[in-house]
Amino acid sequence: MKKWLPVDDALLEMFVVHLPSPVTAQKYRTELLYEGPQDDEAAVAMKSCDSEGPLMLYISKMVPALNKGRFYAFGRVFSGTVSTGQMVRIMGPDYRPGTTRDLYVKKIPSTVIMMGSGVSGGIHDVPCGNVVGLSGIDKFLLRSGTISTYEHAHNMKVMKFSVSPVVRVAVEVKNAADLPKLVEGMKRLAKSDPLVQCGLEGGQHIVSGAGELHLEICLKDLETEHACVPLKVSQPVVTYRETVSTTSEQICLAKTANKLNRIYMTASPLPDGLVVDIESGKVTATQDAKERTRYLVDKYDFDPMHAKKIWCFGPSNSGPNMLVDCTKGVQNLHDIKDVIVAGFQWASEEGILCEESLRGVRFDIHDMKIHGDPSHRGGGQFMPAVRRAMIASMLTAKPRIMEPVYLVEIQVPSTEMGGVYNVLSKRRGHVIDAVQQEGVPLHQIKAYLPVNESFGFTEELRGQTGGQAFPQCMFDHWQYLPGDPLDPPTESRAATVVNEVRKRKDMNPVIPPLTNFLDKI
Repeated sequence: MKKWLPVDDALLEMFVVHLPSPVTAQKYRTELLYEGPQDDEAAVAMKSCDSEGPLMLYISKMVPALNKGRFYAFGRVFSGTVSTGQMVRIMGPDYRPGTTRDLYVKKIPSTVIMMGSGVSGGIHDVPCGNVVGLSGIDKFLLRSGTISTYEHAHNMKVMKFSVSPVVRVAVEVKNAADLPKLVEGMKRLAKSDPLVQCGLEGGQHIVSGAGELHLEICLKDLETEHACVPLKVSQPVVTYRETVSTTSEQICLAKTANKLNRIYMTASPLPDGLVVDIESGKVTATQDAKERTRYLVDKYDFDPMHAKKIWCFGPSNSGPNMLVDCTKGVQNLHDIKDVIVAGFQWASEEGILCEESLRGVRFDIHDMKIHGDPSHRGGGQFMPAVRRAMIASMLTAKPRIMEPVYLVEIQVPSTEMGGVYNVLSKRRGHVIDAVQQEGVPLHQIKAYLPVNESFGFTEELRGQTGGQAFPQCMFDHWQYLPGDPLDPPTESRAATVVNEVRKRKDMNPVIPPLTNFLDKI
């Protein structure tokens, strides 16, 4: 097969024959890629793939260079020409036109041609329609960004991935003196792989990946290439999400510590489709408010007034939860809006069940009583009150815990299908499709498998089928864990998981009761 149809030749020929050229593709792709007006100078140059127009270049990833700790910024030129020594505007994902946040004006030290994972050599300039590597840019961009010479240019849309980092481990060094190398190595790992997440949680260094195999590769790279120190790695654990299953039974009141301000709030679940739209970037905090309102009203039956008064999404201002202002005639409300939003971001990142992020929850502010003196309504007063109101709202809306689920595709001979079904049933798997492939004695089985049950799945499957089954796992969706997480730990799967997570995080195993958060009039 290697001699008859080499895979590199086959792929290259398919690209050339079937993919449209940049001149053709950019005419219809620009409106999907460019966040600014479609009639500005940058957009017009991108649509026509004009090498004489302003430079528009999107950096999609960082490729490790031979120099330890440095990276080539790999991207594609959509318009204009990029050259060595050119003065450009380097715009990170958080850049907003008219501001200087996440913006750097620098010269490009050198441009190189990337061939596979290597560098074939320097080149003076690269016109639009080509991919290019830039050195010296990694100081200003973490993973991706837009580079332009046009002063009024907007960002290109940040790439969205269909997978989530749902499996994570705690990493520590064997020798305490090597800790700075681990911290620096984790920064390099996060830069080189757009799917991995590195951070500090509860005093532990956490590395999160898309699955068991992905995490194993990341940890090997961290130990051998980025940190270059021996590591101790904990057992992999799964990330969960907290949500609600119904609307709050009552409007929940929380008072500030000085008892001079009040906030009334409820929680309710967002429609499943809207959660997916937020995660995929169809509905964002930065899109045009009128366009977003029209979309929510038409597709999800939102109240037009509520759709216009969405204050923010969270966590990180882009997560699948929203805060909606349903108040009428509240004085001084906009003076404390930023404080309330900060409290919402905090609470949506750490839920009440086991301090996991929230997913698919809408919080409505129904009323507020705000003191007229600014000294009595600061952040120290309102942020804890907002968090308590959100927690009380969740506890009165039947909270639930969600687990990530893989879509597993398994190729297996017809004679070994029984072993596949046995392994899936033991691991809470659910077969959704089984089709025999034409002309060969193989079956293609598709099944849902909870990520928590996937550790060691491949080895057990091959053991049950004599090594003849070939599984492929990919993240697909989130689903409710069966049972009520507020039950005693022995009575439901959800309560058991919440109890285990709370113990792992050194939290009190007992979830605080509603009375700790709900104030009385």
